[in-house]
Amino acid sequence: MSSIQFNRTDLVLANVARTASLDAPDQRNQLQRGMILVFDITAVPGGDTVLLTIEGKDPISGEYYTILAGAAEAGITTLVMRVYPALVAIANLTVNDILPDTWRPTVTHSGAGSFEYSVAASYVR
Repeated sequence: MSSIQFNRTDLVLANVARTASLDAPDQRNQLQRGMILVFDITAVPGGDTVLLTIEGKDPISGEYYTILAGAAEAGITTLVMRVYPALVAIANLTVNDILPDTWRPTVTHSGAGSFEYSVAASYVR
């Protein structure tokens, strides 16, 4: 049985104040089977929520598709989402899937309140 090895960790979105939904730039998976994505919310406006979604990109059409959607978050928290083959699926947190060559996180804001958060990815072989 092979052991899980972390190949690298990338800061995808720096911890800054944001007031609107965003699609992060495309991220490249360099031959890894999966990842752990950490969504660290450090400041919240009160009343609004943010939702992190992991999307894959179809290499032919360029269209994005949902790999895993988190739950709406309204408080300061650290959310850990996992994409990896043979994991037991847990709603909004873990998916039994492989990470495609190109992916991106999207963050959807429910309102115009100012959230501060970061997103980091650790790739897994």
